[in-house]
Amino acid sequence: MEVLNLKKQGITACVKNVVKELRSGGVILYPTDTLYGLGADALSDKAVGKIYELKGRDKRKPIHAIVADIKMMEKYAEVPDMARMLAKEFLPGPLTLILKKKKGVKTGVAKGISKIGFRVPNNPFCLALAKKFGKPITTTSANRAGCKTECTVKEILEQLSGAEKKIGLVVDAGELPKRRLQVPPQPAGQPSTVVDLTGTEPVILREGAIPVADIWNAVRTEE
Repeated sequence: MEVLNLKKQGITACVKNVVKELRSGGVILYPTDTLYGLGADALSDKAVGKIYELKGRDKRKPIHAIVADIKMMEKYAEVPDMARMLAKEFLPGPLTLILKKKKGVKTGVAKGISKIGFRVPNNPFCLALAKKFGKPITTTSANRAGCKTECTVKEILEQLSGAEKKIGLVVDAGELPKRRLQVPPQPAGQPSTVVDLTGTEPVILREGAIPVADIWNAVRTEE
């Protein structure tokens, strides 16, 4: 397992190494604007399978993905006007949009389901990585299923004891709640807020860093 220090080695060098790992089908541990995540090629059945095994996650529970922007999101999912409005208001940021996948998108995180969750993290490293890789990258909290998400690489690897051998490369950005990588800052140490936009009305599946009230205020303003 290779460990890269984001502060010392810089975004460009880290992204170059991470992209190489992802293209080889490997798994990475990386910082986002909320928590540390486990990343892999989100369209690869084999790579996504490694994530499920590493976490001990029920394969019936979907895994979301990060993309560089709305344009990339549109390649894989139907993006309704409501999604565009919320994206304009909150993205990049800690918001996950659940969208209907497009026909022909059948592998990786899209295998056997009709919806895909996407987000655009407000984190310079993540945005540079997604742009360079050119495809969705899995974003799921770096913890064993059912356990709390730790805030440092050391604590995460200790929790994953044994399974951490499946991680090929680590990008260490220190303790995220203290670093507050997002600009403007959002509550650190919380997951993203998840909104399902596949029906006639938005459904908030999880409240995270963005308060539910802020989502509904944006929706009512648009109406």
